[in-house]
Amino acid sequence: MREFFIRGKWVSAGLLASLSPALMAEGFWEDSHGRLTLRNFYFNDGYRDGGEDRKEWAQGFLLNLQSGYTEGTVGFGLDALGLAGVRLDSSPTHAGTGLLPVHDDGHAASEFSSLGVTAKMRWGDALVKTGTLLPKIPLLVHNDGRLLPQTFQGTQLEYTGIRNLYLHTGHLDKFKLRNSTDSVDIYPQGYSGKKGTDFDFAGATYAFTPTLSGTWYYGQMREFYRQQFFGLVHKQPLGSGTLTSDLRYFISGEAGEARNGPVDADMFSGLFTYRVGPQALGVGYQKVTGETALPYASVSTVYSFSNAGVGKFIQAGEQTWMLRYDYDLAAVLPGLSFMTRYYKGQNGDYRGREAREWESDTNLRYVIQDSTLKGLGVELRKATYRSTYASDRDNYRLYLTYDLALW
Repeated sequence: MREFFIRGKWVSAGLLASLSPALMAEGFWEDSHGRLTLRNFYFNDGYRDGGEDRKEWAQGFLLNLQSGYTEGTVGFGLDALGLAGVRLDSSPTHAGTGLLPVHDDGHAASEFSSLGVTAKMRWGDALVKTGTLLPKIPLLVHNDGRLLPQTFQGTQLEYTGIRNLYLHTGHLDKFKLRNSTDSVDIYPQGYSGKKGTDFDFAGATYAFTPTLSGTWYYGQMREFYRQQFFGLVHKQPLGSGTLTSDLRYFISGEAGEARNGPVDADMFSGLFTYRVGPQALGVGYQKVTGETALPYASVSTVYSFSNAGVGKFIQAGEQTWMLRYDYDLAAVLPGLSFMTRYYKGQNGDYRGREAREWESDTNLRYVIQDSTLKGLGVELRKATYRSTYASDRDNYRLYLTYDLALW
């Protein structure tokens, strides 16, 4: 499969380059659109065990340009993602938040930027993309929790030609960290070696009924680990509200040379959310079984309800209880929303030490709905994290965001 995607990458790029200007004009430009997203981000990570606080302030720019498709049986298109970050406040003592690159002398970069290009080809119900990708599958979710998103390089194929079925496969061979312009081989979180690799995946989602869907994915980070995912989502009217049941199960083991050591981790997690009007209450449970923590790609987001503001709650043997409450305060002030959640993990093992941890997160977000500032968002996040094996932290984040449609 890997060789197919590598060849497809160059074939798609060559065909796109050979298209005539007249053909390009048919749908390529008419269906295109562009958007500029501005992110102003203040990040303060306070260490309660004597370590230096990490705090920085930066401005991010995300330019997203997407073309339509050329006319014909096979349509071609081109997307571009421009990313730039500018330092507003930082110091060697407090750098290292993940917002900005840090030089060898400890100073954060004054600015950094990158450009990603994606060629795409549509043939009936099949869509192929090659170049810069932002994967969001159960086995690998790109991290967008800092100033700029983590990006990957590769090729993926999506197919929707069978009723109620979505098919997806791909090959990823490089990635960029959230605060870096360097493309490097893919490696798992916690790996300190120098030999990275690539990542292959295939999966499907099927809607059994309008209220019940199932998802399966298989992926392998070659020479590190392999992983399967099974998921079920069911929505059921209950009283005056709706109950959503979301069940997820991971099976993980080592692959090839197992360069990061043995892998033996299965994880079950379930979240049950009852929504009535503007309010929602969720209760969840998660259990990791096996001898190791759940593996995942470096810095990426774990497709888990416990992927919190600070902790992830995925150590070997760990059991986690979760409680979440959401309130859409539009009746009080349109555009205002509130979320709070709590996690308690216990009975885990971290390199021979007992792993117990808890975290509480609270988010308050407001997006202006009218006036010339329509679309301007303000969000405050507060996280409190305590652990027996990691640093105790009080985390504060302030986001100012604005989306501008260019055409």
